[in-house]
Amino acid sequence: MNYFPLKLTITWIKESYKNEELTPLALAEEIVKRAEANKEKNIWIVPPSLAMMKGYIEVLEDKKQSDYPLWGIPFAIKDNIDLAGVQTTAACESYGYLSKESATVVQKLIDAGAIPVGKTNLDQFATGLVGTRSPYGEVHNALNPELISGGSSSGSAVAVALGMAAFSLGTDTAGSGRVPAALNGLVGYKPSLGAWSTKGVVPACASLDCINVFANSLEDAELVNGVARGFDEACAWSRVYDMPFKQLPKKICLAKNGVSFYGPFKAVYEKKWEEAVSRIKDLGITVEYIDYTIFQKAASILYDGPWVAERWKDLGEFVDSHLEAIFPVTKTILKSGSKPEHTAESLFSAIHELQDYRMKTKRLLKDAVLIMPTAGGTFTREEVRNNPIKTNSQMGLYTNHCNLLDLCAISIPTKMKETNLPFGITIFGLADSEGLILGAAKTFLEAEPMKVAVCGLHKKGYPLESQLVELGAHYLESTQTAAFYKLYSLDTRPIKPGMCHVGEGGKAIEVDLYELPIAKFGAFMQNVSEPLAMGTITLKDNEKVVGFLCEDYATRTAKDITQEGKFILTK
Repeated sequence: MNYFPLKLTITWIKESYKNEELTPLALAEEIVKRAEANKEKNIWIVPPSLAMMKGYIEVLEDKKQSDYPLWGIPFAIKDNIDLAGVQTTAACESYGYLSKESATVVQKLIDAGAIPVGKTNLDQFATGLVGTRSPYGEVHNALNPELISGGSSSGSAVAVALGMAAFSLGTDTAGSGRVPAALNGLVGYKPSLGAWSTKGVVPACASLDCINVFANSLEDAELVNGVARGFDEACAWSRVYDMPFKQLPKKICLAKNGVSFYGPFKAVYEKKWEEAVSRIKDLGITVEYIDYTIFQKAASILYDGPWVAERWKDLGEFVDSHLEAIFPVTKTILKSGSKPEHTAESLFSAIHELQDYRMKTKRLLKDAVLIMPTAGGTFTREEVRNNPIKTNSQMGLYTNHCNLLDLCAISIPTKMKETNLPFGITIFGLADSEGLILGAAKTFLEAEPMKVAVCGLHKKGYPLESQLVELGAHYLESTQTAAFYKLYSLDTRPIKPGMCHVGEGGKAIEVDLYELPIAKFGAFMQNVSEPLAMGTITLKDNEKVVGFLCEDYATRTAKDITQEGKFILTK
């Protein structure tokens, strides 16, 4: 295969296998090339290699693709989750051990046909939300390398965002699977506590730890969830849950207080949150503003209370005997768990306080979901280096409460003109209500508008504009493309234009921009026929949108009207 998309999706891979356009080995070779090309981004601790992947690929040769839901699908594993025969380090080489067997979830995925590609970098011992706290290097954001990647599941998110895996596993105790998703334009799904086994995971706070999935679409995340979840007798924290089925909540809760923004991009984040709230209000679901205080108080218990002692219980002996191997800021945070004020009395006091918050949360979120920004801002890696504690704390403002309150959550991206500055929202639900967060996520994503550029009969005031309007599209503005295109008057009835991407030698072409709900794009595509097709068009400000392009063969008998710069309808 000569063409690989920038992002790998399960749907594309499956279709390519089915059409015999791709083999698992060819895909593995491409992943190894991409990993090498992105080596300086510090994504991997155990990087992808053909030696690792070939063994799993060979096992698939005798298995029918249709019998295995993840046949030949490559996935990455955070390096605090065990993969048989590979070192688990938790980003601390001295701590590393050779895993004798894979974590329960990893083995389920392999049994479903998935191919492990490597072990990803992380904030050491999963302690951080920034992606900069690793002796293996700071993980670079997939869209803007100067920005933080988010953590602690930093490498897992960036591996998917840069097309080195179709999905990946992270862990999420306080937001480690949601913050990196938002900062790299991904879906980050955190199931209910115990829905996925944590056997084979290096504990951060064992009673709160979750494995999560990063994916490029809600559908991909759901498919992985269906394979990975299930009760595990070998896991002390495992619980029995029914398989979630998408359904709409009766109510969406928004905070009437406590939403603040921070960092150098806070104005952009605040604007994007306002846009998200506007879209939420248009979903046709009752919206209720609630007092967010109990969620803030619950969040403060995680790091300001005795729960930090749980980390120390599992890691304290190793830390005390290997101080030189611990990342400096990680050492400070871990050792805070040994403070004398973390007494049995303080623990039970916190447990009782938290139980009150849980009961109040159950009342608030009965048949409902809560939606918040996944993060209220982001930072450059240098800013985090200069102020590691405060910046990390701010990244967890809307995430830390989740597992303490026994909630499930999904972070989903929203589209932004600032393509190197992604933004996401998180939808929270009660532990037994995963179907509600999935239903709300699907509805929100389908209502997400996409920009469509038209240069011909769909322009404002032209005969086919109605095809857009009937699907809920609305006109934004008239603008121009970048100077990469030629425009032709096609030999069709009626006469219509065809725009071709030519690179150098092209000109800026006038186009009209519309905003169309994503869910209606398929219906609009039914109106598109040869020689026209929908593709990516670059506008004069370098924004990329969907728009009409023309097959090259149709231009051979067409009139070149590039110099006019636009199509004018004549009677």
